[in-house]
Amino acid sequence: MATISDVARAAGVSPATVSRVFNGGRVTPERVERVRKAASDLGFSPNRVARSLRMQRASVIGLLVPDIENPFFTSLARGVEDAAQRTNLSVVLCNTDDDVEKERRYLDIALAEQMAGVIVAAASRKHTDLSALAARGMPVVAVDRRPRAAAVDAVTVDNQLGGEEATAHLLDGGYERVACITGPAGASTSEDRLAGYRAAMRDAGVSEESTRPYVRYADYRVDGGYAATRELLALPSPPDAVFVTNSLMTVGALQALRESGIEPPDVGVLSFGDVPWASLVRPPLTTVQLPSYDMGASAAALLQERLAGSGKPLQTVVLRTALQPRESTRGPAARD
Repeated sequence: MATISDVARAAGVSPATVSRVFNGGRVTPERVERVRKAASDLGFSPNRVARSLRMQRASVIGLLVPDIENPFFTSLARGVEDAAQRTNLSVVLCNTDDDVEKERRYLDIALAEQMAGVIVAAASRKHTDLSALAARGMPVVAVDRRPRAAAVDAVTVDNQLGGEEATAHLLDGGYERVACITGPAGASTSEDRLAGYRAAMRDAGVSEESTRPYVRYADYRVDGGYAATRELLALPSPPDAVFVTNSLMTVGALQALRESGIEPPDVGVLSFGDVPWASLVRPPLTTVQLPSYDMGASAAALLQERLAGSGKPLQTVVLRTALQPRESTRGPAARD
């Protein structure tokens, strides 16, 4: 059976030109004649062009993440791709940089290119808008971060519980002035992990008013963690432990501590998000382990169900975190 490429080769034009000929695009009369003759000679009908294009588009899904340099999203993307490949879906990766406008442009592209569906880690809980995709009936799965108003399938972790357990671990270790460096204001993961920190501090008898000087919003990147830690160390009564809500900011926090002549566990450091090097640094880093690969694979599986015509109610899959204690939080209680 002849394909678009066969027709293009016989006519001496590109496959895109063949598509334009049969879909009313602007093409010179001479090329139109060559394409139609080649199609006739090969027994290729125009409706096969449209069908071929639909098949190509229907085999592609979009994956929108804030930053693929973040090891969490690297692992998540691998989970999406591995699961998608099992049903011959290809993945187009888009970095939104936590920019709602950039995210919107990528969503517009997904619609214009008639992708089969989209998996998105929302740039903003409040401002990410998926309504245009819903209006077109395009399947969407939110992963890691869920927009507040969107009625979509979702795969998340219990960020609040993870943040609470992390902070409680620091307090149980004998640390008293525990700080929290969280991510961008408005991102669901930032707010949920911060809520967990505040809940643990309240349970320990520390008021929100007392914790306010020890909370910093940053950008989930190395520089953000560095700047936030420098600010915390400059306080009249600096923290004796820091709960950092992602692994890249933890790198910046460790750098700032080291420049100030401070080494964990003298100031405890706990990272939300495990990385391969966590056990290799000195001292080894206490982390909250996230099932990032499984989150990506689960998101792809949910999307595949929708593409297969699943009529199930919307689903939210919530995975658990796991605290991995190491030497960076071996606080005063452990050393007494």
